[in-house]
Amino acid sequence: MAKKETKSTIDFPFGRENYVLMLIGIVVIFIGFALMAGGGSDDPAVWNPEIFSARRITVAPIVVMIGFVIEVVAIVKKSKE
Repeated sequence: MAKKETKSTIDFPFGRENYVLMLIGIVVIFIGFALMAGGGSDDPAVWNPEIFSARRITVAPIVVMIGFVIEVVAIVKKSKE
């Protein structure tokens, strides 16, 4: 009787490229949230208009959304492996 050779590889749901894209997406999301941080005042009686800067109101949310789009692409992309 011939013995069948069994393949003992683990079948991951995503390929290496998918995981790299997911990691890039997470980093971009964290960068976006870091751009939103700050702008507060140490003294609550003092108004700091820096909280409404273009970086916090416009750029940071766009960067976060780009990160989420990268995450969706990483999940939907067909693995070549």
